[in-house]
Amino acid sequence: MSVQTITPHEVEDLRRRGRAVDLIDVRTPVEYREVHAEAARSVPLDRLDPRAVMEARNGTSDEPLYTICRSGSRGRQACEAFHAAGFANVVNVEGGTLAWERAGLPVVRGKKGVSLERQVRIAAGSLVVLGTALGAFVHPAFLGLSGFVGAGLVFAGVTDTCGMGMMLARMPWNRAEPEEATCAR
Repeated sequence: MSVQTITPHEVEDLRRRGRAVDLIDVRTPVEYREVHAEAARSVPLDRLDPRAVMEARNGTSDEPLYTICRSGSRGRQACEAFHAAGFANVVNVEGGTLAWERAGLPVVRGKKGVSLERQVRIAAGSLVVLGTALGAFVHPAFLGLSGFVGAGLVFAGVTDTCGMGMMLARMPWNRAEPEEATCAR
């Protein structure tokens, strides 16, 4: 089943016309705290329970559930998780929060953090440098570390999933206190 999408402007138009818009932001709590669409509530992808989200919707089960992330990839993954759990009425916001901001739509800004994408680049780059240095100065077998990271980056690019990003999302510095992370409706 392909993932249905909607533009940020279309979501905001629905809200302005008084339609019920249930929008979940599936980024890490720290990313959510930094900036999020005004209408969004935080439901991090690494803790997503599609059944629990649908049961907590307070009678809006007939209306679509909208997902948003930074640029659209994690939102699509969340939609796929809902589809796998038997929920088809889930729509991903094209371009994510970046597109929402570029469109000039209302956002909530909070404490700045380091984005998950940036953390992945820092970690991957550090591992490549470490593997290369250890391979040059300690033992050539350490070059395998750089090769492994490179292969992981290729896999992430081809599949649009990132194991390192999923692992980093679970780290303590990517957790915010619940009252900081969840937008009251």
